[in-house]
Amino acid sequence: MKDEYDFSTMKAKPNPYASKLKKPVTIRLGEDVIDYFKTLSEEVGIPYQSLINLYLKDCANSHRKLDIQWRS
Repeated sequence: MKDEYDFSTMKAKPNPYASKLKKPVTIRLGEDVIDYFKTLSEEVGIPYQSLINLYLKDCANSHRKLDIQWRS
């Protein structure tokens, strides 16, 4: 393997799968929720945003629904 490579002659190609991987969104979360996932992320060694994504993906894949009962 060479000690030095010349990347200036290479042509960059955009990743065709990049747009399908993740979509940036703005979401408002409670500080307690963020703190929970940040603490958990330190324990497991995964960035907290990835951990939140994994949790939400698990909910979506298992069609989990939140049981909300509003007071009347």
